[in-house]
Amino acid sequence: MPVTDVTHDIDSRTLTITAEFAAPASRIWQLYADPRQLEKIWGPPTYPATVVEHDFTPGGRVTYYMTSPEGEKFAGYWQIKTIDEPNGFTFDDGFAEEDFTPIESMPVSSNVYSFAGADGRTVATYVSTYDTAEALQKVLDMGVVEGASGAINQIDAFIAG
Repeated sequence: MPVTDVTHDIDSRTLTITAEFAAPASRIWQLYADPRQLEKIWGPPTYPATVVEHDFTPGGRVTYYMTSPEGEKFAGYWQIKTIDEPNGFTFDDGFAEEDFTPIESMPVSSNVYSFAGADGRTVATYVSTYDTAEALQKVLDMGVVEGASGAINQIDAFIAG
């Protein structure tokens, strides 16, 4: 399993997931830069993602939805802040209505994804910071750790396949 560590800190309002992949950082980068590959690894196994818009540039927007086993769709968006190929990127991630309008009552996380490669392997660090401790607790209660870990743990198999 690629996920090697998961920690959350209510005081700093952060969730940090660390993973190690059997691929160089440039390959891990490509998973996020290519919308068709992103679809294969963004949602947990039982909630596959569909990327609708993918402007993976500073100031750009990525929109997506995940589909439940019952067919229900859950929309979300990224607002890209910075790009540092292949070392990582930063973005805000939020919940959205079906038309991708942000849901103001739901938490938005500020994310730093960083990829450190060595010897053909990559250690990825995914840090999500929330505005309030309550916002972090809300997504923890919604199963963000299980969902994100399930999604990340698909990456090695996808790359190998």
